[in-house]
Amino acid sequence: VSVNTGQAPDANAMPIGKVDAEKAFDAAHCIGCGACVAACRNGSAMLFVAAKVSHLGMLPQGQPERGERVRKMVAAMDAAGFGNCSNQYACEAVCPKEISADWIGRMNRDYAVSAAKKI
Repeated sequence: VSVNTGQAPDANAMPIGKVDAEKAFDAAHCIGCGACVAACRNGSAMLFVAAKVSHLGMLPQGQPERGERVRKMVAAMDAAGFGNCSNQYACEAVCPKEISADWIGRMNRDYAVSAAKKI
């Protein structure tokens, strides 16, 4: 039996809807300046990590590593000694790129789903 399985799709040729592209771009605006960490009473880097995890997770090209990416980035954040989100949202207030704290919720959801699948 001979079957043409084709080649891997070119990631740059994958169409992405306008709404999804804009959401991913909103998260990708993060410049990693650290203002969010400095403003947080727990020294949490969750807004930064959430923005980095989420902008890739919003795109089709980022789906294959989505679960592993969120687990590894949260583990790296914890290993570096950053605190957890205190739900005060001082990070959102001081962010020069106006990254929304909603991304933290998305990261937490992705982490929970990924951790549940890992078990």
